[in-house]
Amino acid sequence: MGILRTLGATTTAVVMLGVGVLTTTTAQAAPAAKTVVAPKVAPKAAVAPKVATKATASSAVVPGRLRVDKRCMKGRILCINKKTRKVVFLVNGKVVAYGDARFGGKRTPTRNGNFKVYRKSKNHVSSIYKSPMPYAMFFSGGQAVHYSSDFKARGYNGSSHGCVNMRDKKKIALIFSKVKIGDRVLVYSA
Repeated sequence: MGILRTLGATTTAVVMLGVGVLTTTTAQAAPAAKTVVAPKVAPKAAVAPKVATKATASSAVVPGRLRVDKRCMKGRILCINKKTRKVVFLVNGKVVAYGDARFGGKRTPTRNGNFKVYRKSKNHVSSIYKSPMPYAMFFSGGQAVHYSSDFKARGYNGSSHGCVNMRDKKKIALIFSKVKIGDRVLVYSA
């Protein structure tokens, strides 16, 4: 959201970004024959509103050990929190199943955002890396939630190529059996 205010020969732009504010001032060239002097006005400090906006309220976290985003409280959704390293499958705000997860490395990060499960493959093998991806639920390009024997063996010492790896085969099998094509996926850090 931007607000533009012109004062004489100076243009000030204020942009609200989440809870931060970006202010920039640029001088415009005045005609050579006429000199315009902008009134001396002290800049006002921008203060973030104390009331939560729609954008911040929708991404607030529900208290509890799973730190589930409030956007996960409606419908069928795989809620994936990169900070707590958890995958939680919910239906209308009720936890159906959850488990530990690890994510992509620095060069191949797992994308944050809203997605939908567009493909499921119980015994998938990566066409790029030739590695098994059992119980794969694809949500963004080649990125999927799936079981990883490497994660089970090495824990958080490794990373994926962008996928969401789960270490417990029974838990991912349960989640795989419950998730349907078209179910929402939310990947976030909170």
